[in-house]
Amino acid sequence: MEVEILDAKNSKPIGKCRVQGDTSIKALKNEVQNMKKSLTVHRQALRLEPRGKILKDSDTLQSLNFTSGGKLYVKDLGPQISWKGVFLAEYAGPIFVYMIFYQRPSLIYGSAAANPVSLTANVAALCWIAHYAKRLLETLFVHRFSHATMPLRNLFKNCTYYWAFAGYVAYHVNHPLFTEPSTAVMYAGLAGFIVSELGNFSIHMLLRNLRPAGSTVRKIPKPDGNPLTQLFNFVSCPNYTYEFLSWLSFSLMTTCVPALLFTAAGMYQMTVWAIGKHKNYKKDFKDYPKGRKAILPFVI
Repeated sequence: MEVEILDAKNSKPIGKCRVQGDTSIKALKNEVQNMKKSLTVHRQALRLEPRGKILKDSDTLQSLNFTSGGKLYVKDLGPQISWKGVFLAEYAGPIFVYMIFYQRPSLIYGSAAANPVSLTANVAALCWIAHYAKRLLETLFVHRFSHATMPLRNLFKNCTYYWAFAGYVAYHVNHPLFTEPSTAVMYAGLAGFIVSELGNFSIHMLLRNLRPAGSTVRKIPKPDGNPLTQLFNFVSCPNYTYEFLSWLSFSLMTTCVPALLFTAAGMYQMTVWAIGKHKNYKKDFKDYPKGRKAILPFVI
């Protein structure tokens, strides 16, 4: 079977190759790379039409009803970076930035930094470090990524978001004039934060166990023996729910408006992601539980 590859941007021919009907899109990307070395497999998005739907790596020419002599269009996705690399950079940065304000306050606040650090500020620093240390460890040992890379531009966008908010929150929580809440409020927020972090980790472990290593298998996630996974009975993305509750608890613990703004921004983005994943679940699984919402039980 002969396949002609064209540039999706301008429809200029890149080359032709002869393959079998059961050749997968993933295998075909290697052929494209042989035609044009700069188009590595991770930079390619193959389509049946210049602006058509991106074909899945698992698709075969036969399953697409592709006929010999037909055309496929390849879009250059640009420079790529591994998902793991992006996550490590965006999660390590907030620890470093926050610690500047917490451990070297004189660099930020000058002579006013001589004031004693409040109990809330100390607890908040521990929670902040614990959260992002958890994320780093999960990136290294828990998460299994369905895609190897993402566009390099995402590195700068994601790091700007996380690092900038880290500085914004840290500046106010560690400020010499910071007024801490009552002990009861602080400990209530701390308790909520700890439970939510444990819940988030529990969901990540459950999702990891759903996907065998080296595969892209998708299954309907369901609660296991861990009571913190019962949230799957109500929402499709409880990891996002717990993430939101973690930062809402952190905001209560610190009674800090910038922390609440960080929570709101994160909740907005996670809601967009959760709705998209929820729709995909319902599309891919006909027996998907009808009572589930995307991120907030009974609401969204």
